[in-house]
Amino acid sequence: MPNYITPNDAAKILPNTNRLLVVGCSGGGKSTLSRKISSLLKLEYLSIDRDVRFLPGWVVRDRQEQREMLSQLVQRNHWIMDGSGASTFDIRLPRTELVLWVRVPRYVALIGLAKRILRSFGKVRPDMAAGCPEKLPDREFLSYIWNFEQIHAPKFIQNLDLHGPDIPVVMLKSHREIGEVLTRIQRKASPNG
Repeated sequence: MPNYITPNDAAKILPNTNRLLVVGCSGGGKSTLSRKISSLLKLEYLSIDRDVRFLPGWVVRDRQEQREMLSQLVQRNHWIMDGSGASTFDIRLPRTELVLWVRVPRYVALIGLAKRILRSFGKVRPDMAAGCPEKLPDREFLSYIWNFEQIHAPKFIQNLDLHGPDIPVVMLKSHREIGEVLTRIQRKASPNG
């Protein structure tokens, strides 16, 4: 069983955390959350999609090369990494101090995806590789979001338990919970906090 903690407990330890992993379903807000925490805590923001997985033109990098790149990136001392591939938890979790699992309902993730498309269609987002402009989702991507809880969440739990049973994991189940955690970090990070 993963080492679950409450959002309240996570907000207390986050300001002193050097290596954070942010996972969850696409469209849930994990990249936005990661960038905000990166700014507040002065941690290097690493996006698996931008820094590891994709080459220009939406070409997927070779899996072994991705694993080698991740192995090097996690050796850095201060980072927040946004990316959900459970198949690389074996590389990422041993160096992670805290996992933030953005686990919003699928309708929230689908609304988030729609907003992202409206805002960024045809443009390259800050968390995406150069030459990979936002596009309309295909059936496979929509199916990934729709079936995330049934297919992918159990793999997350299994890999969290296998590769990081002692690492604290907080589930953020709503944008309200995400906002509360960010507010607490801002208070602690401010000079008068």
